[in-house]
Amino acid sequence: MEILKYPVGQFNMPDSIDESKRNTWIISIEQLPERLKSATMGWTTEQFDTPYRQGSWTVKQLIHHIADSHMNSLIRFKWGLTEDSPTIKAYDQDAWGKLSDVRILEARVSMDLISALHHRFVALLKNMSREDYKRTIFHPEKKQLMSLEQLLALYGWHSEHHLAQILQLKQQKSW
Repeated sequence: MEILKYPVGQFNMPDSIDESKRNTWIISIEQLPERLKSATMGWTTEQFDTPYRQGSWTVKQLIHHIADSHMNSLIRFKWGLTEDSPTIKAYDQDAWGKLSDVRILEARVSMDLISALHHRFVALLKNMSREDYKRTIFHPEKKQLMSLEQLLALYGWHSEHHLAQILQLKQQKSW
């Protein structure tokens, strides 16, 4: 069950972060929109409405979640770049995943949003200085200060994590 929930493993904050790691995470974020579209090309409504594992969100909910999460991420980076160690806003991702927009809109709507959002997000990430990445935010759920490079590590993992869940389902179902 653990491999179905975390096909790339659970997130572990790296002990040290260098430019190479930052670039790897930026590439994951940059490539996610096209990789999502490629993974789900030609899918039917029924396929998008399939849970990626027993008891989980559907693929549609998962894609809407990625859009919600990464919108929050971009805002968190902007707060971190423009304020001194701001407390970021947490949100109830499970409650967001049950809202009417998630229920009624096709996953393609959020895939288009993710494409545009990541275009802006990656432009910001690629133009941040080493000092910018050392800036911090306070994460209320983790109850700790996090540097923006640590936040980048989290969202790089998040991109790979959810894509792997979709690819795992696709392989399981031979789609």
